[in-house]
Amino acid sequence: MEWTSIAAIYLLVWVMTAFVSLPFGVKTADEAGVEKVPGQADSAPVNFQPGRLAARTSIIAAVLTAIYVANFEYGWITVDDINLWPEPPSGS
Repeated sequence: MEWTSIAAIYLLVWVMTAFVSLPFGVKTADEAGVEKVPGQADSAPVNFQPGRLAARTSIIAAVLTAIYVANFEYGWITVDDINLWPEPPSGS
C-alpha cells in the first residue's frame, strides 16, 4: 500500500474519530455550575479543549489506521468473511 493511501485513510479516520469524540469529556454550564452568558445555548460546552481533543483523536486514529493497514497487508478479514447474504449451496 502506498504511503499516500495510508495518509488519506489516516485523515479520514481522524475526522470520523474527532466527530465521535466531540461529546466526551465536555460539560455544559449547568453541569459545571457556571453562570450562562445571555443568549448561550443550554448545550454549549464551557470547557472545550481542542488541543486535548486533537491529541486523543490522533492517537486513536493512528491505532485504527495501523490495524486497517495490517489487515490489508495480511488479509485477516476479507470481503468473503463479512458476506451477509452468502449464496445458497447449489445442487441437491
